[in-house]
Amino acid sequence: MQKNDIYEIEIEDMSEDGSGIGHVDGMAVFVKDTAPGDVAEIKIIKVMKRYAYGKLMSLIRPSKDRVEPPCEVARQCGGCTLQHVNYGAQLRLKRNKVENCLRRIGGIENASDLCEEILGMEDNPFRFRNKMQFPIGRDKEGRPVLGFYAQRTHCVIPVADCMTGHGVNRYIIEAVKEYINETGVSIYDEESGTGLLRHLITRTGFTTGELMVALVINGDDIPDRELLVKMLEEAVRGYGSDNLCLTSVMININKEKTNRIIGFESKRVFGRDYIYDYIGNVRFRISVESFFQVNPYQTGRLYRRALEYADLTGQETVWDMYCGIGTISLFLSEQAKKVYGVEIVPQAIEDARGNAELNRIKNTEFFVGKAEDVVTEIYSSGGDGSHADVVVVDPPRKGCDGKLLDTLIKMNPERIVYVSCDPATLARDIKILSESGGYKLKKYTVCDMFSHSGHCETVALLSRNEVR
Repeated sequence: MQKNDIYEIEIEDMSEDGSGIGHVDGMAVFVKDTAPGDVAEIKIIKVMKRYAYGKLMSLIRPSKDRVEPPCEVARQCGGCTLQHVNYGAQLRLKRNKVENCLRRIGGIENASDLCEEILGMEDNPFRFRNKMQFPIGRDKEGRPVLGFYAQRTHCVIPVADCMTGHGVNRYIIEAVKEYINETGVSIYDEESGTGLLRHLITRTGFTTGELMVALVINGDDIPDRELLVKMLEEAVRGYGSDNLCLTSVMININKEKTNRIIGFESKRVFGRDYIYDYIGNVRFRISVESFFQVNPYQTGRLYRRALEYADLTGQETVWDMYCGIGTISLFLSEQAKKVYGVEIVPQAIEDARGNAELNRIKNTEFFVGKAEDVVTEIYSSGGDGSHADVVVVDPPRKGCDGKLLDTLIKMNPERIVYVSCDPATLARDIKILSESGGYKLKKYTVCDMFSHSGHCETVALLSRNEVR
C-alpha cells in the first residue's frame, strides 16, 4: 500500500474520532465522513506501519444507517463527527465500543450480558449543551466571524447556530458580531498575540432559564459596555422565550499567548457573576470558570444510575474520588451517612463546598489534592474516612492512578461504582481490580452524554459479593 493508491473498501466500524474503519489486505484504514456499512472508493493519504488513513472519493453503496447531517458545516467543523449516522446506529456503535473494550482489554467474556439498556437522549439528540465556546476571528473580507475551529486546526469555521447548543446562541452570536461592527473593537490574532476579543462563552441554566454571556479578552476591559448589554438583552428578547433571562454578562481576562481558553480572572459587566441550575434536586452555582457537566439531561440520568448501583440505605460511608465540584457527592449524600470527596483542582473543591452549603447538605467533607495521595494518607491514618462501604470513582480519561487502586483494594469497600469517560481505561482498571482485589463486574450502563460525537460515558458496578 502506498500514498495515492485507490481502493474500494467496506466500512466495518468507527474510531473514537468518528472516522470509519475498513481494511485493505488486513491493514486497517481510517476514513473520515464514512459510516459502517458504506462501500466506498478511497484514496490513501498516509501510510503508517500498522494502519493507514484514506480520503473518501465517492460512495459506491451508502450504508442504510447514513443520513444527511442537519448542520451545514458538520464536515468542516469536526465537533459532531457522527452527524451523518442515524441516532439509533450511533447508540449501537457506542454500546459496541464499550463491550469490545471490556472483552478485549478487561477479559470479560460475558460483557454483552452484563450491559443494561443504553441511556440515549430520550426526545431530541440536539440542543443538549448548556455551555458553548465560540472562538472569534475574521474572514477573508475582514468581517467578524464566530464559530468553531476546524478539526486539528485553529481556522475558525463560521457558525450561525450550533445545533447541539441552546437555540438562543444563534441570537447571541449575531449580537456580538453587531457589537464588533458598531464599536470597531479589535479581534485577537494568535500569531502576533495582539487584539482584544478572543472567545464568546455562553452558559444556560436549562432548569432555571438563567443565561450567562462572557467575552474572553486579551486586556482589562471592553469598550461601550452599555451597548453590549443592550444588544444582548435585545438578542434574548428576539429569541422569544419567557423562560429565559439574561442574568449575567461577564468579561474573562486571558492575556497569555496560550491555547487555554479561559483565564483566571473575571469581571462583572451586568447582573450577577454567576447563574444557578439544577441536576435532579441539587442546585448548583455556576461561574465563568466553573466546571459543570454540559448535558444536564443525561447527567441526571447517569447519576441516578450511579446512585442505584451504590444501593445506599442511609448507613453507609462513601468516598467520591475525583469528585470535581461535588455533583455525584451531593447526589449520594441524600441517601448516605457520610460522603467524602477529593479533587486535585482547588477551585472545584471550593465550588463543591459552596454547593453543599447552598443545598444545606451537612454530611459531606471535601479534600484538595491528588486522590492517590489524599486517600492513601487518610487510609493509613486509620481515622475518619479510612473506611468506606461504597467507593465512587469518576477519573479523567487516563483512568485511575495505580496507587489509588491499591489503596482502594485495601479499603475493601463492599461496592465500587466506576463512572468512566473512556472505555479502554475503564476496562484496564476493572481487570486490575478483578485480578488484584477480587472484584467482579456485575453490570454496567452506557450513557450517551455527547450525541453525534464518538464519546460516551459508562457507569459500572463492581463487587466481590452478590448484588441486588
